[in-house]
Amino acid sequence: MSLYRVLAFATIVLSVFAVGCTTSPTTRFYTLSPVQVGEPTPAVKPIAIAIAIGPVTVPDLVDRPQIVSTIDANRVSIDEFARWADPLKSQVGRALAEDLTQRIPGSVVSVYPQRTTGSGYGVSVDVQSFDSPIDGDAVTLAVIWSVRPPKGNSIDGRSVVHEAIRGPGYDALVNAHSRALASVAKDIAMATRSALGQRN
Repeated sequence: MSLYRVLAFATIVLSVFAVGCTTSPTTRFYTLSPVQVGEPTPAVKPIAIAIAIGPVTVPDLVDRPQIVSTIDANRVSIDEFARWADPLKSQVGRALAEDLTQRIPGSVVSVYPQRTTGSGYGVSVDVQSFDSPIDGDAVTLAVIWSVRPPKGNSIDGRSVVHEAIRGPGYDALVNAHSRALASVAKDIAMATRSALGQRN
């Protein structure tokens, strides 16, 4: 084998080795979380009721493992290395359930498909917008919800929340969405208490 061929072969082997040693970006997984609201005031008395969250729907665009960020009115970015730890609709339901538990002391809040007894309350959640701007100042969350008491009429509402993004990166983006969901939970809690007043 000529010296030229030996050198060419060595170059190919080294190139393959170098490619094999390069590391791909690390995939990061994110979860929505409840927002701590502190201890309830003495005027807020515990209410022993059961609440079931569900069904929960989210837009098809964001109903995927990857985090979808908005670039402009006609473009989005789907990041293969920034993912939700479990389905987004599951995370929305779970975060709302934990937020409601804080907002309505004494309540037992579960997530669909668990069902309440005949004396329980149901809360359906339709997320219409889950906007995550890639270079923006705030996330936008638009949710249509309905509180269904065991007896009487449902109370329907729509919450539109713009929550500031406090820092760079996906951590700040996800935290902003968690705070936005806490605001939605506050609206749902007020409607639930109103439904309780109607029942009594």
